[in-house]
Amino acid sequence: MQIRASEAGDGAFLEEMLFEAFFWNDGVARPPLSRFRKQPEFAKIFAGWGRPGDWALVAATDEGEKLGAAWFRLWTPEHHSYGFVNADVPELGIGVVAAYRSKGVGRVLLRALIATARAAGRPALSLSVSPENRARRLYESEGFRKVGESGTSWTFLYDLGPKPGVPSNRGRT
Repeated sequence: MQIRASEAGDGAFLEEMLFEAFFWNDGVARPPLSRFRKQPEFAKIFAGWGRPGDWALVAATDEGEKLGAAWFRLWTPEHHSYGFVNADVPELGIGVVAAYRSKGVGRVLLRALIATARAAGRPALSLSVSPENRARRLYESEGFRKVGESGTSWTFLYDLGPKPGVPSNRGRT
């Protein structure tokens, strides 16, 4: 598996992975992406993508088959998503192609995104996750901690710490 920065041609794949992230629960009926992309909460996640602070990674096989994507972006107190903590902390999202879930793709993407945020000098990363989502255990195992709730989701924070290369909250929950 290779991890690379997203490229201009990855926009549709990023949108598909956001759709996967929204519909992580196999027990929930999925509308067609063509209809769901009009939902305001979904549409705003990548609206205006490419502004300062936006970053995305793509996981792919050596043959180029895309397996998943992870991204982060900064929000403002007036315009944000569910995992918002503050304007200095980017919120991340991860989506993995259904056939590749629970095979380590999300963990590799998450670790690469953490390294990217640390290299960019970000103080922390945040996210929103349903407590029933199996990805919650992944985030907790990598050192994310619950700092709040928004609707039916939990807000998690990963403190990138003052020392490059050393996560300050690994193992704490």
